[in-house]
Amino acid sequence: MNDSGAARTGRTKRADARRNEKILLDAAAAVFVRSGVDAPVRDIAAEAGVGMGTIYRHFPTRADLIIAVYRHQVDACAEAGPALLESSDTPYAALTRWIDLFVDFLVTKHGLAAVLQSDQAGFETLHTYFLDRLEPVAARLLEAATGSGEIRPGIGAYELMRGVGNLCIGAGGDARYDARRLVGLLVAGLRRTGN
Repeated sequence: MNDSGAARTGRTKRADARRNEKILLDAAAAVFVRSGVDAPVRDIAAEAGVGMGTIYRHFPTRADLIIAVYRHQVDACAEAGPALLESSDTPYAALTRWIDLFVDFLVTKHGLAAVLQSDQAGFETLHTYFLDRLEPVAARLLEAATGSGEIRPGIGAYELMRGVGNLCIGAGGDARYDARRLVGLLVAGLRRTGN
């Protein structure tokens, strides 16, 4: 094989590895949303359609997997904001759809704190990453919805994200508590009267 063929094979393997990792992270996120971060690795493997060894090759420990899912979901949530603004009928619709994705992310990350209890610096690094990536996206969505006259002005991105996060804290502990419904009421409360 010539040098260009070897380089092309290396790029293909890297692209394949990235695609396989994305499949694993998407599967793990789906299982974590349904069953929490303590879900068996075999459930994640089944969701991804791979063997358990494949997961352990990519993520040697559960903490490695949870951190990777967290970062993957932060990135997906950040990338979704601009895409939703482009594809939604209105900025408010984009904001509402983005908040739904944000709620899914928050439900997944609740077990993270317990997993990283002994690594406060690591947890703080992830929290900073979370704010740095998502706060500007939330701000852009809020600005667009305010600019279109759909929502009242004066709410900051951090404030909204914190409010949604606080409503999601009890999501898994009480069957009578519907965090998504309460978040929906919060987001509906942003609308200007008459919309």
